[in-house]
Amino acid sequence: MLVSTIVMGGLAVILLLIGYSKGQGQHIIGIKSALNIMVGILPLLLSAFIVAGMIQVFLSRELMSKWVGAESGMRGILIGTVAGDLAPGGPYVNLPIVAGLLRSGASIGTTVAFLTGWSLWAVARLPMEVGILGWKFTLIRMASTFFFPPIAGYIAQTFFGDTKWI
Repeated sequence: MLVSTIVMGGLAVILLLIGYSKGQGQHIIGIKSALNIMVGILPLLLSAFIVAGMIQVFLSRELMSKWVGAESGMRGILIGTVAGDLAPGGPYVNLPIVAGLLRSGASIGTTVAFLTGWSLWAVARLPMEVGILGWKFTLIRMASTFFFPPIAGYIAQTFFGDTKWI
């Protein structure tokens, strides 16, 4: 995470310097825009971090291991898939939750299935997708991606299941 922070910080500084060098106040406009975005997202981020922390507190390692740990096998991967499918919100909500799950003992397979299910299936997105693209397209997309979350979870568990990630 330190490398990501350094890269993002460096990019921010470079873009601020470019904006400043143009002499039209673009750096100030960019900072104001960033602050507006931060004010809008900060409550969501704080809530997601609290949920992630509470997952670690309320769910014992034994319970997590039984239901979604490496020992849970395909059952844990399927639970992760369905949970990801039903998970509301964007990356600011779900990535901290996945980090909390990993720290609490969820397997890499379960968490990969969760994120893949969230990315590909996303029940919360379906009404808008049907409204804009129609039922036929949505059903084709869902059928085309149906097996990917459990397969991704299985592959992750098979090849990387013995590695500590967080």
